[in-house]
Amino acid sequence: MCSDSEVVNINRIVTISRDPEVQRLAHKCSREVFGADDPADALDVIKTVSPNLILFDNRFNEDYVRDFIDKADKNSIDIPVVLVGDGDCKEKEFVDEYNELGIFDYIKGMKNYDKLQEIVGRITEKEKENKEENSDEKDDNRFFANELARTVSMAGKSEAIRNTLKMTEIVASSRCNPILVLGETGTGKELVSKAIHILRHPKERFVAVNCAALTSTLLESELFGHVKGSFTGADRDKTGLLELAGAGTILLDEISEMPLILQAKLLRVLEEKKFRKVGGTKYIDCNATIIAASNRNLKKEVQENKFRRDLYYRLNISPIILSPLRSPGRKDDIRLLAEYFLGTSNICPEKTGKITSLTKLAIEAMERHDWPGNIREMRNVIDRAIMLETTDKIGLNGITFEADEICDVQEMQKNDTVTDFSLAKAECELISRALQQTGWQKTRAAALLGITRATLYAKVKQYNIEKESLNTAKEDTKERDKLESFSFV
Repeated sequence: MCSDSEVVNINRIVTISRDPEVQRLAHKCSREVFGADDPADALDVIKTVSPNLILFDNRFNEDYVRDFIDKADKNSIDIPVVLVGDGDCKEKEFVDEYNELGIFDYIKGMKNYDKLQEIVGRITEKEKENKEENSDEKDDNRFFANELARTVSMAGKSEAIRNTLKMTEIVASSRCNPILVLGETGTGKELVSKAIHILRHPKERFVAVNCAALTSTLLESELFGHVKGSFTGADRDKTGLLELAGAGTILLDEISEMPLILQAKLLRVLEEKKFRKVGGTKYIDCNATIIAASNRNLKKEVQENKFRRDLYYRLNISPIILSPLRSPGRKDDIRLLAEYFLGTSNICPEKTGKITSLTKLAIEAMERHDWPGNIREMRNVIDRAIMLETTDKIGLNGITFEADEICDVQEMQKNDTVTDFSLAKAECELISRALQQTGWQKTRAAALLGITRATLYAKVKQYNIEKESLNTAKEDTKERDKLESFSFV
C-alpha cells in the first residue's frame, strides 16, 4: 500500500455500491466521495456532483452494468468507470466479460488500494495531457462568433450575437455618421462601439465620455473644450474630446442623460460637422465618427419630452440593437459566457487554473435566471463564485445572484434565540432545505448533502420530515433557484 506522501488524489469519486468498504476504498484516493445505492440512483448523483471517477461494485450483475453504461452514453456522461470485485473474480474473466462495454479498469478486492492508486494516477495523467492539448483553447474561436468578436472580447455564439456583429460590420463599412447603439445596461454597447472603431479607424484614437457622470457645464467643457477666461476657473485653454478624437471615434455613452440644451448644440455639430470651444469664436472641424449609446427607449423619452425629437431622428439612421441575456435567442450564450469569465477572471490570482469548470446544476441555475444586469452581472456572479469556491469546480451553492443574499444567514442568526442552536435542529433544517430545493428528489438531495441515500432516509425518518409540511411553505422563486451550502462535518 502507498504511503500518504505517495498518494495521488483525484477530486471527486462516486461509488455505486451498498458496501461501506467500497466507499472506504474511494476515500483513500479522493478528496470527496459521494455514494449511490444502486445504478438507478447513480445518474442523478453523477449529474449533481460531476465526478472524475465512478467505482462500480461488480456484485451488480452484467445487465446492471450494461444498462448503466448505455444510459451514461445517452446522457453524454464520459467519466471512467472502474469495477470493484470482491477478490474472487479473475481479471481474465473481467476482460472477456466487461471490456467490450467500455469499462476503464477492474480492481480485484475492495482493499486493493495500490491498484486504485495506479488507476487514479493514469486518469490524472490523462486529464493533464488533455489540458495541455487544449492549453490554447482561450486563443481559438471557442468563445467567439468571428475574428471581430474576439478582437473586442465579445464572447457568445448565439444567433442574436451573430446578427449584432453582422449589423456592426454593415454600419462600420458604410459612411453612416452618427451611429446609434441601443441595449440594456451590461449588454456590451461599448464593445460594439470599439468594434466599429476598429473596423473604421483602426489607427486613430477612441474616446469615450459618460454623459450621466458630469454636470451640464462640465460636460459642455469636456466635449467642446474652452478658451482661457471663458468662465471662472478657466485659467488656460482646454482641448475638448470632439477635437481630441480627431479622425477617430468618440462614444457618447448614456446620451439620454445629456441635458436638452446640450442636445441642441450636439445636433448642430452633427449637421454642420464643426463646433466652437466654450467662449471661443473660431470654428473647429469635427472629423470623428460620433457614436451615441443608450440603455433607454429613446422614442419613449421623446414622447415624454426628455429627449429632443430632432436629435433622435438625426441619430436613428441604422441603429445597432443588442439583445438582453434573458432573451430566448441568447440562452445558448449563458454557458459559454460563464466558462469564458471563469477562464479569464483575475479576481483571485492564486486560484487561476485551479477552478476548471462549473457543474451541470450551476449552469442550469444560471440558465433559469433572468439577468437584469446582463453580461456585467454574469461576470460579477462568476467572480463571486470564484472567491467563495474551495474545490476545482463551481457548484450550485457558489452561484448567488444578489450579493445581499450572502447576508441571509446572518439575518437568520440575528432572529434566532440561543435555544435554536442545537445540532439536531440544524441538521433537520439542512435536510429539509435540501429536500425542498431539489423538489423532494432524495438522491439529488443526498448528493448535495454529501451523504448516501440510505443515510438520508434514516434522517428523514428520525426527524419526521414530511413532504406535505414542506409544500405548505411559501414558495419563493428566487430562493428556490438558489441552493445554500449543504454539508455535514
